Amino acid sequence: MAELQQILDETGALVGEVPDLSDERLTELFQHMLMIRSLDGRMLKLQRAGRVGFVGTATGLEASLVGAAAPLLPQDWMWSGLREGGAAITRGLPMSEYVAQMYCNSNDTAKGRQMCNHFQHKESNYPSWSSVIGTQITHGVGAAYASARRGDDAVHSIHFGDGASSSNGFHSGMNLAGVWQAPCVFVCIDNGWAISVKSSEQTAAESYSDKAEAYGMPGVTVDGNDVLAVYVAMKTAVERARAEGGPSLVVLKTYRMLGHSSSDDPSKYREDAEVEAWAQRDPLDRYESFLIARGLIDANERSVQEEAIVAEIDEVIHEQEAAPPFPLRSLVEDVYSEVPRHLRLQFNQFLEVAERRGDATPGDGAFPL
Repeated sequence: MAELQQILDETGALVGEVPDLSDERLTELFQHMLMIRSLDGRMLKLQRAGRVGFVGTATGLEASLVGAAAPLLPQDWMWSGLREGGAAITRGLPMSEYVAQMYCNSNDTAKGRQMCNHFQHKESNYPSWSSVIGTQITHGVGAAYASARRGDDAVHSIHFGDGASSSNGFHSGMNLAGVWQAPCVFVCIDNGWAISVKSSEQTAAESYSDKAEAYGMPGVTVDGNDVLAVYVAMKTAVERARAEGGPSLVVLKTYRMLGHSSSDDPSKYREDAEVEAWAQRDPLDRYESFLIARGLIDANERSVQEEAIVAEIDEVIHEQEAAPPFPLRSLVEDVYSEVPRHLRLQFNQFLEVAERRGDATPGDGAFPL
């Protein structure tokens, strides 16, 4: 079984070597983790209040997300599996665009055509993701191969959950990446459960990282609640890919503390004792203890920072909640340079129905997951 790479133990004590990062950068990683935790909490409350439709929370995964994103350079790409939106903010996705997409309002860069929680940001090379499991894996590998052909010195970080290892996209993507020696890093977030299927029931392999050998690449298993260990493993894999050493598989062993989505009830399939055991390994508590022991923050710093982050988030929420929806005409725009006759007819018929029936009202149908 693959050895679990670790720098901080579950109490935050050092058991490995601290990476060569400035004190400012070490504390910045903590701020990013706090931002993701705070943003998660706010978005889930908005969903419970019926103000946004869907949230895929990342509570408990903050170290995996921040540690994996931190070594990437501006020209690198990050392909999302579901919960990487907060990490995308650390790479340049504006908070306003994040929240606008949650509301699918007139500021949404997806123009309301994606369900909420499906972010994208062209300027930081963060493509829109699909709810179809594993499809981003082959997309990311193809884009990485294109980067190699262009010589643009970009590495592609391809994120997915443990459940996606059962998808066709996983096999195809890993196989082609190995054959092409594509400059990419596969980041498997092994968070315990693929919706209601336990991680251990996805594979007979002793470790997900063992799968890398079949595709001709190295694989490592990392304590995903240890942000420093994640950073070091990811930095090694990214540098290897950039130096034309080929792809790697980095498996981050962590735990999704809440449901698969805001429509999921995890109490139906997992025991409270399991959740409580992982709560004792909280990535924020662990890293906070390390920073306090190192003299980089004091015991009150976390609450002060959280208050400031939540205030910033709330300000953006108020702005985006007041933004109008997209105009109805946007339904037939952007596909053709000129709206064709059949779409004009359909749109005009739609306007007639809307005028007779009035504005649509929100439904109460539950999302299937």
